[in-house]
Amino acid sequence: MAEGRSWLPAKSPPRLLPTQPPLNDRPFLHSRQVMTTRAQFTLPEILYRIGDLADSSSLNCYLVGGYVRDLLMQRPCSDIDIMVIGDPVPFAGTVQRELHGRNFVLFERFRTAQLELSDPQHGSFKVELVGARKESYNPDSRKPVTLIGTLDDDLSRRDFTINALAMVLNRDGRNDIIDHFNGLDDLRSGILKTPLDPEQTFSDDPLRMMRAARFAAQLDFKLLPDVLAAMKSMHERIRIVSIERVSHEFFKIMQASRPSVGLIILYETGLLHEILPDVAAMAGIEQVDGMGHKDTLFHTFQVIDNLAAHSDNLWLRVAALLHDIAKPATKRFCKSAGWSFHGHDAVGVRIVGKIFRQMRWPLDPLDYVQKMVRLHHRPIPLSKEEISDSAIRRLMFDAGEDLQDLMNLCRADVTSKNPRKVIQIMSNFNNVEKKIAEVGEKDLLARWRPPISGEDIMETLGLGEGRVVGMIKKKMENAVIDGLIPYDREAALAYIKEIFRELSDTDNASGSK
Repeated sequence: MAEGRSWLPAKSPPRLLPTQPPLNDRPFLHSRQVMTTRAQFTLPEILYRIGDLADSSSLNCYLVGGYVRDLLMQRPCSDIDIMVIGDPVPFAGTVQRELHGRNFVLFERFRTAQLELSDPQHGSFKVELVGARKESYNPDSRKPVTLIGTLDDDLSRRDFTINALAMVLNRDGRNDIIDHFNGLDDLRSGILKTPLDPEQTFSDDPLRMMRAARFAAQLDFKLLPDVLAAMKSMHERIRIVSIERVSHEFFKIMQASRPSVGLIILYETGLLHEILPDVAAMAGIEQVDGMGHKDTLFHTFQVIDNLAAHSDNLWLRVAALLHDIAKPATKRFCKSAGWSFHGHDAVGVRIVGKIFRQMRWPLDPLDYVQKMVRLHHRPIPLSKEEISDSAIRRLMFDAGEDLQDLMNLCRADVTSKNPRKVIQIMSNFNNVEKKIAEVGEKDLLARWRPPISGEDIMETLGLGEGRVVGMIKKKMENAVIDGLIPYDREAALAYIKEIFRELSDTDNASGSK
């Protein structure tokens, strides 16, 4: 393992539900041979009813894809893909009528239907019904030309062998798992490989490279060397995929229990350089006069993992990814002091905005992420010195209701390999949080709003909108935060009157000269 990545914990073996006969007792089968085994568990009754309807329509009907994989791995799953051999359009209508499907949508051109079904024991499911198909691709597009196909055609077009499994829903052979590509063995071994040549698989649909990183992170599976090699040689093809689809897969990586697994794959294959070049630019250690700085990128990956152990807040994880984004731009070396990154928090706020726009991420969380980036260094100096009530109030005011998220990010940012140093830093942070509680206004300031509004100031002082109102309001807010006046409406009104008199006296004195 490369230097700087030893902090990654060991991978746990995947858990599979029992099958019959035991896979370890089966002889090796070539990948093009059909491997069939009977799953020893019961599916939701609604799926068996779909199988019965398929029998009445003389159609072969299978569960396919991620639902089968997740069932075997005992992972929660609610999105169901069902594939039939034959025309799925009239069959989809039958399922909708007989099983009282909701939100029925038919894509007749693509031989696909979507609907919601309910099962008494398992709740609601989103079901997609499709016909078996085979695909061909134009090199400049990931949108396939589809033709009616066989079961083998359909399974061979899947991204990975663990997703190329089919489970029979018809009464004849019900619960049999059809495995053309040894996907069950790969599930048990915890490996990701493609049904066909990986270069062909990724060339057909480059988004599958993102999915490889995502499944590695979600399932804690290992990519085989030929899969990684194909991703490295073909990473530039991700450019033909819409940025919205790329972002969708990227967020799934960020929501994994250990996002660094997928992020490292993105970096080492070159995909990170393509989709988030500002993030990839954080990699590397530069030495001058024997003095170096830590690898900011792999420090960042560790921060995200530290945070993910305690929070599933996606946008806080994104803030962790971007908290040091401006370090490459602000990096400076001084012989007397070594490396510095002055102002990287302020510069980072601007880069975060650029990334959100380029990636077409939703703008609602932008202010939150920028706040975390702007403030992520603020608690650190407080933890090293005697803390004044005013400094604590200022931190609480600036962080607002996101104060706890900010403290969680700061704790995750501690990645030193020196245990004594970590203990000391964490103790200092404990002191900061204790001081926050002691200030006594924590709940008030966490939801802080000025005791009076700009409208109150204009009405009280007889002013119209303008710079003076904003200046008076800012002085009043600072006076409350610094403890000069209490958090009280009457006190604030008296204070703004005093400020306005002082401003008026100053203007009159200037005018008389």
